[in-house]
Amino acid sequence: MSDSNLNIQLSYLYRDAGNYKQFGNIIFSNPENIPLEVISAKIRAALIDGEYFVASKWQIPALQSFHFDEELDHNWHEFEDIESTKEEVTNERSISEFLNQL
Repeated sequence: MSDSNLNIQLSYLYRDAGNYKQFGNIIFSNPENIPLEVISAKIRAALIDGEYFVASKWQIPALQSFHFDEELDHNWHEFEDIESTKEEVTNERSISEFLNQL
C-alpha cells in the first residue's frame, strides 16, 4: 500500500496499577507525505524510557476512564504503534504539526 495521501494513526494505551488496559488511537493528516519510518523515529525519540509519554503534554486525550488512585496509578501512557490509514482524521493537527510539538 502506498503512503501517498494516507492519514497517520497513532495507537496508544493506558495501563493502570491493576494492569487494566484502555486502548485508544488518534488520526492525523499527512499532507507532506512524511514516511512512517521518519514519523516513528521522531515519536520514539520523544518517549520516556523508549515507551511512555504523558498524554496531556502531547495534547492528545488521556485514556484514564477508570477510578484513578493517586497512590498507585500514574499518568504515563504507552506508545503502541504508528501506521498509515484511510480512516478519517480525528485531530485538527497534521502529523508534521504534532511532531513539531513533541
